[in-house]
Amino acid sequence: MHHDLDLINIIAVGLGLAFIFGMIANKLRFSPLVGYLIAGVIVGPYSPGFVADQELAHQLSEIGVMLLMFGVGLHFSLDDLLKVKTIAIPGALAQISVATVLGCGLALLMGWSWIEGFVFGLALSTASTVVLLRAMEDRRLLDTMRGKIAVGWLIVEDLAMVLALVILPALAAALGTTSELAETRSFIDILATIGWTLLKVTAFVIIMLLVGKRIIPWTLERVAITGSRELFTLSVLAIALGVAFGAAMLFGVSFALGAFFAGMLLNESELSQKAANDSLPLRDAFAVLFFVSVGMLFDPHILIQHPFMVLATLLTIIVGKSVVAYFIVRAFRYPQSTALTISVSLAQIGEFSFILAGLGFSLKLLPETGRDLILAGALLSIIANPFLFAWLDRWISKHPQGEAPDPEAMAQAPETPLLDFGDHAIIIGYGQVGNELARVLCDRNIPLVVIDDNSDHVSRAHAAGIPAICGSSTSEKVLAEARPDLAKIAILAIPQPIEAGETLSKLRAMNPAITLLTRAHSDAEVRYFLEHGADGTVMAERELAYSLAEMVMATPPFRYKERNDTTSNNTAKSDGNETSTIGTSDAAA
Repeated sequence: MHHDLDLINIIAVGLGLAFIFGMIANKLRFSPLVGYLIAGVIVGPYSPGFVADQELAHQLSEIGVMLLMFGVGLHFSLDDLLKVKTIAIPGALAQISVATVLGCGLALLMGWSWIEGFVFGLALSTASTVVLLRAMEDRRLLDTMRGKIAVGWLIVEDLAMVLALVILPALAAALGTTSELAETRSFIDILATIGWTLLKVTAFVIIMLLVGKRIIPWTLERVAITGSRELFTLSVLAIALGVAFGAAMLFGVSFALGAFFAGMLLNESELSQKAANDSLPLRDAFAVLFFVSVGMLFDPHILIQHPFMVLATLLTIIVGKSVVAYFIVRAFRYPQSTALTISVSLAQIGEFSFILAGLGFSLKLLPETGRDLILAGALLSIIANPFLFAWLDRWISKHPQGEAPDPEAMAQAPETPLLDFGDHAIIIGYGQVGNELARVLCDRNIPLVVIDDNSDHVSRAHAAGIPAICGSSTSEKVLAEARPDLAKIAILAIPQPIEAGETLSKLRAMNPAITLLTRAHSDAEVRYFLEHGADGTVMAERELAYSLAEMVMATPPFRYKERNDTTSNNTAKSDGNETSTIGTSDAAA
């Protein structure tokens, strides 16, 4: 029996508990992040029983941070930001500034130094992208002006936090690691240290833009030509981690910034979608380990020892940030529903807060109590966020006038093709398969509507004159918008079997008479889909094999061989029938 199993222990136990508590949180309609954090608390040093190796957990969380930031860069969209730049940029910067001041003021009341208050307030000023996007997707808000403003606001917050990750180490070097040293450093020394850091960052950015912008996409294209999926996935991870490591070693830039830039440059490649999909499982796994490691740092005793500090932190996050965001949005003359949506969306903190808290504590710019307060505030605000959204849903239902269309939203909104629902077809998934299927059905004048969770696919469908709905097909609200109760048939062209199975069950419940067809990749999937209500399935590989076989038999010499074999078989059958007839006649005679 091997004894050096610390790495295996933390991965196996951490992921196992994260799965269990993530499922429980999901069933309770909370974000799975809550479950991941609780799993970390359980295996942490502040709870009895199994205790994971914190040093290993820290290193795994560093990988998680790199892959998390790589994903942020990979999905960074300057176009999305520019669409709402007039409110998202000034609004987010103003909200970050005021929230930082509020957090700093709270820290000063608790007797901390100004730099500790600055880091504390900065960590309270940024919302969780994961939590916000899930809430927006559940309510079909991502393609609305409210959703676009919220996403653009988050992009600005993320960029500001990336800059903070660069500045904090410079501040630590300039100020020293204790408040006493901070008082002995001149303002000129601080500016010089920060300036030198920004100079190194600028050099890194210039090299990445001049060299990396060409080398990274070129490398991916060469690897893609090989046709090896594992080599392509390996190249994506090597680029993400390699650029992050090189940035840290050569330029003194944080791992997070290096990984963010790698993802951002990779986003410009035509293969960015494939890179995102292939690296997603590993990014998700290490992101979970990151949240578990954060939970390990949390001391639950702070809820008992400093309840008023925890309450003040929570109120700063939920009330302070929300009120500031509300008045900023209203100042730009947006409807009250938009202001309330942005306020509720930002009434929580998440992954960047954890990263800042960990960095600040390691640089001795934040006390341990501050880190615990940030973790407690994150956990409680994420738990409270669904209840705030539920209140918002009730408010909007009672005040429909608050949903009055915004002039700017009307000007920016693309024209959406209309469909008279009734005896129509529903295509779920507008990728390669769904795209071709929709084209064929349109050529035959069959009315249809598309459902896809990719906004680019939806825009492409609209450009082709096809009505399309952006959202997950597992959402009953999204399915209801396609009116399956009036549809004749639904075709699931998505490759994800679990999502397809769940969608089949919901469609069958909404309309027992609807015909349901789906694609499959194995006999097991065929059985799975039939059990969930499918009327028919098409196994892509088998149909491809049949089509290729027909093409083979249609070319010489196989065409002539098949003709000869057919003639021989017919002759043999004829001989057999004649013999039988003769035998029967002889017997009769």
